[in-house]
Parts: sequence; C-alpha cells; structure tokens
Amino acid sequence: MRDHPWRGVRSRAAALAACTLTAVLVATGATPALAAAADTEPPTTPGPITVAAIDATWVELTWAASTDNVGVVSYPVSAQFEDNGRTWSTDTNSIRLTDLQPSRTYTFFVRALDAAGNSSPSTGPLRFTMSPGDDQPPGAPGQPVALDVTATGVRLRWAHSVENGAVERYEVFRVDAGGALTLVRDVSQYPPVNSAQISGLTANTTYTFVVRARDEVGLLSPLSAPVTVTTLPPPPSCSVRSDVRQWSDGFVAHLAVKNTGTTAINGWTMTWRFWASQQVHGIWGAKFVDRPNYGLLRVGNTGRNAVIPPGGTVSLGLVASGTQLPQEITLNGGLCVVADE
Repeated sequence: MRDHPWRGVRSRAAALAACTLTAVLVATGATPALAAAADTEPPTTPGPITVAAIDATWVELTWAASTDNVGVVSYPVSAQFEDNGRTWSTDTNSIRLTDLQPSRTYTFFVRALDAAGNSSPSTGPLRFTMSPGDDQPPGAPGQPVALDVTATGVRLRWAHSVENGAVERYEVFRVDAGGALTLVRDVSQYPPVNSAQISGLTANTTYTFVVRARDEVGLLSPLSAPVTVTTLPPPPSCSVRSDVRQWSDGFVAHLAVKNTGTTAINGWTMTWRFWASQQVHGIWGAKFVDRPNYGLLRVGNTGRNAVIPPGGTVSLGLVASGTQLPQEITLNGGLCVVADE
C-alpha cells in the first residue's frame, strides 16, 4: 500500500506542535520560580500601629498597609513583656490579640513579608498598658513556717495567697520592736514561689516575720499571721576522734566528740556524709534524727548527754552497712576537726 502524500507532512506538523506546546509549558512553569528568585526587594515599612479597641485581656491593632513590588503575603506581629515574647501573624493590616494580662505593659512591633521571604523593617515600638481588670486584692498568705534554722539564717514557707487574677510577688517583712516592718525579701520571680531564704541574721536572736502578696495591678493583701523563730547559737568549736573497725560491706564506728570552745553546748545535732545505699543497723549514745538528703545522716543528743561543757566529751557509736565512714562531721552546723586513732 502506497503512503498518502500528505501523511508525512501531517506527522511532521504534529511533532512540531508537540515540541512547541512542551516549550510553552516549560517556559510558563518556570516563570514564577524565576520571578521569586529574582525578587530581592523588601516591602516598605508598615504604617504606625494604632489601637482600634482594647479591653482587660485583648487588644485590636491596626496599621497602614505596606507596599511591595510583587505583593505582601503576611504581617508578623510581636509583643514583648519584660523578658517574655509572643508572635502572631495576619494577612491583613489589623489583628485582634487575645489572652493578654490586665494592667500588664506590652511593647508591640509589626513588619511585612513578601512571597520571596523579604522582610520590611519593623514599625513601632508601640508601648502601652492593658486596661485594669482586677479591683480585688489578694487574700492573706498562710502563716509562714520556719525551716532549716541556722545561726545566721532561716528558710520560710507559706501557703499561697488566694487571688482572682494572678499574684505577681510576695514580700517578706521582719517585724521590728514596736511593730515596724522592714522588707527583707522580695520574691518576684514569675510565677512567684511560696518560700524564701532569709540570711544575714544574728546568732541566738529571736525574729518575727510576716508575708504579704502583691497582684499584677499592685493591690496588696493583708499581712499573714506572724511566725517567730530564734536562730541557733554560733556553731561550736569541736573535734572528733574516731575508732573504726571495718569489713567488706559494713563497719562499726566509735566517736568521741569534744567541745573545744569556751561555752557549754546545750542540745546538739551531728551530721556526717552517708551514702543513700547505706543502712543504719544500730546507734548508741545518740538518737537517729533524719537523713536530710541522700548524702547525709543526722543524729542528736539523748536525754543524758545534751550538755557538753567546755572541754567536755560525749561518746557515741554506729553500726552500718557500706564503706562510707563518718566524714565531714558537723556539730550544730559547725565543722569538727576529725582525727583517726
């Protein structure tokens, strides 16, 4: 069968059309990528931020739109409060920000982004304080409890104040003679903790403390009930002689504790290094008090040896498992000199 004379012409025309269509499709698909890659011009800075509406916990902001040679795609909006920051985004020139805090001062910034990721400079800052949303003062904190009393310090802990908004800080006062208040600690970390370490006290002295809460608006609670605490006497001077017999996983230790100071010790506790894995099998000449952390053991006097006169000595003993022998021995907070026999 003979080929029709137009058949070859039609085939060549079809092939040419297909090539032309492919070239058009490739060129059309490449244009946006080339355009985006070529766009290095950032948008203009947005207009000044203004407050369109505001309440205690939200604010509506607006600003003049940016311009760009291709087009703005979003406006990142950031808010700064002290060292904390948050960021939102909108594709229009206004935004409503919620979950803000009453009476808190924020600083706002806005910038513009285009499709190529070019960023304008930030407009702002706009700094203002949210509307008050709280006219009720906090309740009084719980009565403080004195913990870890030493010769020069004490740690106080109290029940949190009840507040309809948020407590910003606690203020710890020393109650001086005549009822005058002296601020000794400002617990201002956020959220505030309900404890404070008081240092710089005088040994063997009685102090009275109260606590007050302050909320974010600045409203003050009533004062807590007072706590009165007497610091310990100055740490005594002491020495310890030890006689230890040890085996593979245990020991028996005899300790002779001497008061090397010039005043009598009336009531004492003694601590030394003691591993968490060790167990006490027996104590004499003292009574077990507690294990204040995983690395210490604390014992105290019995009813018969509470007083150690100057130059006097008390004897006690311990049977325990493990290989950690009594070391770094303290008596009423004072480090004793240890001498092995």
